[in-house]
Amino acid sequence: MTRRNQTIVSDFLLLGLPIEPEQQNPFYVLFLAMYLITVLGNLLIIFLICLDSHLHTPMYLFLSNLSFSDICFSSVTIPKLLQTMQSQDSSITFAGCLTQMYFFLFFADLESFLLVAMAYDRYVAICFPLHYTIIMSSKLCLSLVVLSWVLTMFHAMLHTLLMARLCFCADNIIPHFFCDMSALLKLACSDTRVNELVIFIMGGLVLVIPFLLIVMSYARIVSSILRVPSARGIRKAFSTCGSHLSMLSLFYGTVIGLYLCPSANNSAVKETVMAVMYTVVTPMLNPFIYSLRNRDMMGALGRLLFKKKISFSDCLLHPKGTFFTLAAFMIFFLCIL
Repeated sequence: MTRRNQTIVSDFLLLGLPIEPEQQNPFYVLFLAMYLITVLGNLLIIFLICLDSHLHTPMYLFLSNLSFSDICFSSVTIPKLLQTMQSQDSSITFAGCLTQMYFFLFFADLESFLLVAMAYDRYVAICFPLHYTIIMSSKLCLSLVVLSWVLTMFHAMLHTLLMARLCFCADNIIPHFFCDMSALLKLACSDTRVNELVIFIMGGLVLVIPFLLIVMSYARIVSSILRVPSARGIRKAFSTCGSHLSMLSLFYGTVIGLYLCPSANNSAVKETVMAVMYTVVTPMLNPFIYSLRNRDMMGALGRLLFKKKISFSDCLLHPKGTFFTLAAFMIFFLCIL
């Protein structure tokens, strides 16, 4: 009788960022600028890779997918946040909330798997340079990319279906700027033990194991370079690996801290700040860390700007460029709507 008399929630209200009303406009401009940098920076990387034949290698295949994932990952949350800050309409339907949660998990997991593939590619290139083309064959690279997409699709679907079976009866206010999985579980009025168990188990498989594999790959890379008595090589290794590991620590550290090691002392403000770090800051910085500091990417950019052997229309006519461009803009407009 009690459950029958409860009102089932059909809409949620997103509280957004914990800021004062007079701070809305400055933060709106800040997040809009960060989003545009993320989209334009990653689109530039995709265009350069599809236009320049020198970049048609396994590393840049993974990188183009990572850039596409970063665009979509940001587009899942930031457009809704900007709309809420501008129109003060913070409502989102239950179906819309589940859809946002699905794509959020999908692209977050995809980024995790792609980072593992990129770390393995660098490990093979540096530690086994003579066997690189044999080990990193086209078949293996495509298999790694396809496997990443398939695994993330099923993982995101699993959590979404488990969330859809829960009942939300009383409180419909989400103290977050998107439909975060942990925030939704706190609002559920039915048993969430299965969801929490799956989060812990699958989180270990999707987050902890990839993070450890990446750290092991970079450790082997550093160890291999240190065997060569070259000050320039050592300096380059620590510069590259240090920047990469700092970004990986920012991404994995905040995600693992939020979902696998939650603390009762974590306030809503602290959780929101941590979420901003891996949903907004990391996708914005990835182009600078992985690509724009890269000599090959800068060389491709120079050929694009100065030699003018390639044009924007060439990329749009290229199958890969067309796919990534249309998909990115479709996701952008869907999130705005």
